[in-house]
Order: sequence, then structure tokens, then C-alpha cells
Amino acid sequence: MQPNVMNDEDEATLDQIHGCEQIDLLLPDQNGLLRGKRITRDALGKAYQNGVCLPMSLLGTDITGNTVEETGLGYDIGDEDRICRPIPGTLRPVPWASKPMAQALIQMEDANGKLFEPNPREVLKRVVKRFKERGLTPVVAVELEFYLLDSDLTEDGFPQTSINPATRRRNRTTQVYSMTDLDDYQGFTDAIDAACRAQRIPADTAVAEYAPGQFEINLKHRADAVQACDDAIMLKRAIKAVAAQQGLLATFMAKPFVEQAGSGTHIHVSVLDSEGRNIFACTPDAPAETLKHAVAGLQRRADDCMLIFAPHANSYRRFVLNAFVPLNDCWGFNNRTVAMRIPYSDPANIRIEHRIAGADANPYLVTAAVLAGMLDGLENGGDPGPAIVGNAYEQTELRELFWIDTLRTFLKSDWIAETFGAEFRHIYGQQKLKELRTFQTEVTSLEIDWYLRLV
Repeated sequence: MQPNVMNDEDEATLDQIHGCEQIDLLLPDQNGLLRGKRITRDALGKAYQNGVCLPMSLLGTDITGNTVEETGLGYDIGDEDRICRPIPGTLRPVPWASKPMAQALIQMEDANGKLFEPNPREVLKRVVKRFKERGLTPVVAVELEFYLLDSDLTEDGFPQTSINPATRRRNRTTQVYSMTDLDDYQGFTDAIDAACRAQRIPADTAVAEYAPGQFEINLKHRADAVQACDDAIMLKRAIKAVAAQQGLLATFMAKPFVEQAGSGTHIHVSVLDSEGRNIFACTPDAPAETLKHAVAGLQRRADDCMLIFAPHANSYRRFVLNAFVPLNDCWGFNNRTVAMRIPYSDPANIRIEHRIAGADANPYLVTAAVLAGMLDGLENGGDPGPAIVGNAYEQTELRELFWIDTLRTFLKSDWIAETFGAEFRHIYGQQKLKELRTFQTEVTSLEIDWYLRLV
């Protein structure tokens, strides 16, 4: 690859951060966690020209941050470094920092100087390229749900809902879409709004969700799917940082409370043709064939991609009845009980809302999986069945998910290897297998209660 040069946009951004002393270089790993380096201002030009060195194994670390040797990225290759360079146009201020700082996303190269293919951002770029080759442009928006919790855990080490800033009482009730809850947390939402403006993150709306202290922030639609996911990654960092600054804990854990709603990542997608027309344009009483084909592709590839949508042990606790989580592969117009929802809209703006993934999933990989499934349908056709009207939980066969099953399906999927790359399938699959095995080594308190004295 040719060395990057700081473009005019990044130069202008840096000039506006008066007194900037440090820059965070951020590499999203396969779990969607940000790893990287903090460099001085003086070293930034060199980082653009020559890159910085980071271990190749970073992209294949497990959720605990440990190298997964089974990926082949650790000791097998001497834990080699790879060159990582800033992505032009991603330099942003860090408004929550105690002193002037900036951040930029970086991308990793392979041993030949090409971009490292299993990098989640590269996986998504390759899927988008296939759309471009067909003269199509996916327009993408990401919705993120999360909890604002007390930063202090209980004596037993479990999370607890936050203290309401207005009432000074612990949140215990659910007030879905409550304006009062938004008002009570206005200090937080205002700080997020300011951070998004400073970082040019196109946040659209904020709502109080279905559980105490649960919120959702929507991002605006972008005709650049990769940039839409850059926005989501940066928004996650901003939410966590602002929450911590205010003495709160923001979590994208899929299901922190058994009795409350889980948190999801919803991906909204429409597709434009070469003339800028939405190929899904239609009305509910006459669904477009292209829309039905795209939904059929998503149905066909749901099992292959489930490990991407539900990557962790806790992810599977979210899939319970009557919790606005799809337990099916069906679709419908203006219906939140289905997996592929077609939101209420005028015909020209019809889109698919994919509702399966948890908030703990990697936005780049989730979006890649959604787009690849849709493209499979557009290329190969298919019948998604009739659109569901009413309660899909009562009309369809409910999916029962187990982590080990989705892992096995993923590792055996030829379609995953062909679509995202055999190396990606290996690295991501081995990483998740290690996470599952490590999780299973823990003897839980429930096991002690059930078995210690009785068997």
C-alpha cells in the first residue's frame, strides 16, 4: 500500500483542536472492541506516512483481551507486528477528555502491505463492493440500544439500575418512550448530543426504551455503509465515556437483567439503483419482488450468520418470548414481532429493518452479514412467504438458540467462507470457540445450589 497522507479534512480538524497533545489510534477488533495506541501530536505525521506497529493477534483476541492461539495469529507466527495506518477522514476531537485530544480509526495491513482481509471493516467493504459491481448502493442506518447503570455493583457483584438524577431514587419501572425519563437524564443526552456534534456523528433520535435505564440512539441513514458503521463504533465509545464522566456505567451487554428487556443492534437498509431510485419502493398491499427476494436471502442465511448476530454467551439470554426479540425468520410491514421488519414509510423510502442482532455484536460484521444475506436474495431469488400480520410469536415456529449450535454451523458454513473469506471464518470461529470453552470452565453458584448436596 502507498503511505497515507493526512488529508485536508483531517488537517482542518486537527487545527481546530487547540493545544492537542495526544491522539488515540483505534483499531476495532472482531468483537467490536477498540484496541490501539495513544501517540503524541508530533508522531501523527509519521503515523500517516509510515504507520504504527501493532500485534497481528489483536484482531483475534477473545473478549478478555487474550490471544487465541488457535487462530494462528499468536506464537505460531512469533506474535508478529503489522503496520496500521490512520484511515483518512476519521480524525475527530475527543470532547470528554480532560485535555485537548483527538482520535482516529486505523486499519491493519498484512505481510504484503495489503489490507488484512479478516479485519471486520474490510469484510464489510468487500460486501459493499459486490453491491457496487451490480450498480447498487446500500443505504444503511444503525440503531443502538444500551443500559445506563449504577457504576457500583451490588455486594454480590451484579449490576444494578442507576439512581435517577431527578428523583434520586433507583430506577425500578419501565416507561417506554417516556419523555420524563429523557428529561431526567437530560444531562447525559445533552452531553452525548454535544459529543456527536463535535465528532460529526450523525445521531438522529434518542428514546427511552423498554426497561429501567434503557435507552436507544438512532443514527441517520448513510449511502456509505462502512462510514455508517464507523459512526456506530465511535458512538459506542462516546456513550461509554460520557456515562463514566457522569458516574454511570453504560453497557451494550445483550441481557444484563434476566427480568428486563435485552438490548439490540437494529440495521436499517434500503438499496438504490444507478439512477438513485430505491429498488424496494412499494406499498404493503403490493410488496416489490426485489424486497421479497432480499428478505428471502436474509431468511436463507440467518443460521449461517447467527454467531455474528449473537457472538457471546450472554447474547442468547436475550432470545425469550414476548420481549420484542425475533424468535423467527419471518417478515412483515410495521410489525415489531418479526425478524425483518418493514417500518412504516412512504413507498419511495421503504427499507428493511433487521432486528436479530444484539447490542453486543460488532456493527461492521452485523452489517456485512445483513447486506450479504440481502445480496444473496437479490442474486438468487426466493420466496419469503407471506408478510406476517399480527403477533408473529403466535403464528410461527419459534427459534431455540444455543451458542454451541450456532458456532458449529458457522465453522461448517461454506457460504461464510465464500462470502467473508475462509481466513475470517477460521479466526472468528476459533476465537468464539475459545470463549465458549473458557466460559464453560466456571462453576456457577446455581450449580452449587442445585447439585452440591443433592447428587
